[in-house]
Amino acid sequence: MARIHLLADAELPADKVAQIQAVEARGADASVLRAVAHRAEMFDAYFSFYYPAHQEGLVEPELKELVRLKVARLNDCFT
Repeated sequence: MARIHLLADAELPADKVAQIQAVEARGADASVLRAVAHRAEMFDAYFSFYYPAHQEGLVEPELKELVRLKVARLNDCFT
């Protein structure tokens, strides 16, 4: 199974470091961001679409995260 290298702070584009560190400072997992940082356009799309959809709306972000983790586990994805 293919694995995507998660970029360390030193490998991240300079304009992405602060965003990722802010996510991690809140105690959230930034693995997806570190993987998507390989492609700047995808990283920017994540913050403009997925992130607000995950944090806002009628369903609490914590429940959305639990559902995401359950779906990942059911698909043998452990990220």
